[in-house]
Amino acid sequence: MQTSAEIVEEHRGAARASTSPADGERAPEWFRRAAARFDELRTRRWFWPVALIVGYALEVAFRLALVKGLSFPTVHPDEDSYLVLSRVLAGRSVTEIPVGEVIPAGYPLLISPALRLTSDPVLGYQLILGLNALMNALVFPLAYAALRRLGVRRLLAYVFGGVTALLPPVIFYSQYAMSDVVLPVLVLAWLLCMHGWLSEGTLKRRCWYAAGMGAAAGYAMATHDRGTVVVAVTAVVLLGVLVLRWAPWRASAVGLLVLGAGAVFAKALAWWLRRTFSVGKSKVSDHLIEGLTNGDILQRTLTRTIGQIWYFIVSTWGIAGLAIVVCVFAVFSGRFRRPDRVVGGVMVALLVGTAFAAAATLPDDGRLDDWVYARYVSYLVPSLFLTGTALLARLDRKRVVYTALAAVGLTLVLAQGVIMSAGSKLHSQIFVLWGVPDAAFLAGDWSKLNMLRSTFAAFVILAGVVLLLVAGGRKVLWALGVSLALFACFSTFTISEQITHPYAKERKVGATGFTKAAGIKPGDNVVFAWDLDWGLRATQAYEVMPGRIWSRDPRWQEVPAEATVIVTPLPAAGTPESYWADRPNVWYVDRTNPDGKWMVWRKKH
Repeated sequence: MQTSAEIVEEHRGAARASTSPADGERAPEWFRRAAARFDELRTRRWFWPVALIVGYALEVAFRLALVKGLSFPTVHPDEDSYLVLSRVLAGRSVTEIPVGEVIPAGYPLLISPALRLTSDPVLGYQLILGLNALMNALVFPLAYAALRRLGVRRLLAYVFGGVTALLPPVIFYSQYAMSDVVLPVLVLAWLLCMHGWLSEGTLKRRCWYAAGMGAAAGYAMATHDRGTVVVAVTAVVLLGVLVLRWAPWRASAVGLLVLGAGAVFAKALAWWLRRTFSVGKSKVSDHLIEGLTNGDILQRTLTRTIGQIWYFIVSTWGIAGLAIVVCVFAVFSGRFRRPDRVVGGVMVALLVGTAFAAAATLPDDGRLDDWVYARYVSYLVPSLFLTGTALLARLDRKRVVYTALAAVGLTLVLAQGVIMSAGSKLHSQIFVLWGVPDAAFLAGDWSKLNMLRSTFAAFVILAGVVLLLVAGGRKVLWALGVSLALFACFSTFTISEQITHPYAKERKVGATGFTKAAGIKPGDNVVFAWDLDWGLRATQAYEVMPGRIWSRDPRWQEVPAEATVIVTPLPAAGTPESYWADRPNVWYVDRTNPDGKWMVWRKKH
């Protein structure tokens, strides 16, 4: 097999051969001068580091532009729970956690510095979105590094690394305070380190890669339950490589030690937070076991699994489908290098394993997007998309066509399987646009799920890429990369305008709008009655800061002594005071809101 250096040199030769002297003579004078100047600049040692910094800065700026005007959590209870954990990790007061259990806190730990700087929830949330942009944009330099490792030329790696970081599934979740901001970065770093650990090199270098792989996997476990799957896969690969002696045992031992330390850190962080909040363990594992062992819902689990993989391929315009096909083939073929085979197999195994686990865990809550909900597998979008673009750069035209046809066939089979199994539920169940942003954009329909139209749109994009590549050869890859980058910007911006901002506008009443209308001031400690809107209570767990909240019914539950405000429903009949007739004299009705059907009780000083 060729080494990476040989592959790079081969592509450089191909690029030089693809442009004849006649082509250069026909180019305008200004273009030839600019091209010559660019060729001179990119030979300088400082050029690519500076180019990466500039590209990263542009990626951050684009993300910041998308979240302009957002100032409060809207995805309940996910954002609210992460923010509550973050405020505690920032050294602030404990409050009620919306989900009633501690979830992995690796992401809240990363954003906690924002809440150390301010006790203003609006400013704090805006700072968190800024941190989101900084973390999520790291996909770009990591994608560039991964493409270079796969033998893609520098300029192409730069262009397609930029496309990867601009994909809607990568950026969409960075507009919310959710762990999906950083998981794609961790998984991409994990796979990149795994490839480096398995590749030839000095012992020291391979030890560092193994340590990075273990650290990324461990922190992924601390960030989300999906990270547990990453840790399990890493352990299996490390043990397998140790037995088969595919890497120096010292490097593998370092990986195992760091992986163990990361897992211990994740467990310790969860244990400390459970004690702090006085809540039990997460019930995700219980739901997973039930979903895997209950034969009555096995068909539902399998349908959801293939539905998530269908959505995954479609959301990457079919390009990740190319990677899936080749990665599966590579596992059983000796024509690929061992690091490529192992990492390719790991990516597909993680994709299927995550989709299956998520499908088994998701409740049956009547949402049609649960059949194709791809948020949980989206953390693999950058890794498989950039692998697909590397294949476009490395495979010959004939193999690109065959691989594309195989990817199209796989996607159609998956789509048809969901349609046949879910049947009328895809039209009769509750449609939640937030759960299918990419499919809605591709279908051009923001009111319902249209799987076939979304699939066809993805195929059109893939066909355009393949046909242009076949017609023009590798010399058109630059144009394809730039075109895909522009389309990614357009689609990401459109999804934000159609979903993110309208979604926030609709939920403002229950966030900063409620805090202002209810007259809640900094330092207030608030009790919310159980029969108030659940989303309102979840949001205010973060909005009431630096004070805290409780969920209580003051008519039969004891009101905490430090409470200063109580929010209850407004009775449909009688006076507001009739809701709590036997209240202590220190409480009085401060204000009412007939539109929201709530009223505020305040304690006398």
